[in-house]
Amino acid sequence: MMSHRKLTGRVVAATHNRGKLAELHDLLDPHAITLVSAAELDLPEPEETGDSFVANALIKARAAAASGLPAISDDSGICVAGLDGAPGIYSARWAGGGGKDFGSAMARIEAELQARGAPKPWRAWFVSALAIAWPDGHVETFEGRVDGDLVFPPRGASGFGYDPCFLPDGHTRTFGEMTATEKHGLPADGSQALSHRARAFQALARACL
Repeated sequence: MMSHRKLTGRVVAATHNRGKLAELHDLLDPHAITLVSAAELDLPEPEETGDSFVANALIKARAAAASGLPAISDDSGICVAGLDGAPGIYSARWAGGGGKDFGSAMARIEAELQARGAPKPWRAWFVSALAIAWPDGHVETFEGRVDGDLVFPPRGASGFGYDPCFLPDGHTRTFGEMTATEKHGLPADGSQALSHRARAFQALARACL
């Protein structure tokens, strides 16, 4: 059986994405972990050359662990059934360069589904891979997934990325219409969390916190 390592103290959040950083803060704050961002440490963003969410999360976590601190990284995206799983690991790239125009990215998904004549409902799923890397090379990874339908026009201004067009199964509001607590709050009774990142975090917390 795999032996897990506990995560404590000061930890680098290996992201320059403010939305992801805020969610990681929300998830880790109750565990007395002091989170410092890669941007605060002036760490460069490594090139994400992996062929999976886990591979890219590991690239980012290992790069940030070179700071001498343990690092946690998330690689996540939306996968659309009618587009053969795209944009997947290229979700951020579909939104363009540094400015990240997710409005255009959501419009592109809708246009491509229409061009293919994909039957509705347009099914999709969010995936999150969390990786922890320690300076000595030890790593651990955890994954979470949530399924739902795509809705257009997008609804809500909360969250970030593709949240406004994603309606999780069993709910009547998109991620973009939910509060942060509704989206990725961890149920006190230990039942399954809602968002992909929170589900990955639940697995991480059971093993490393």
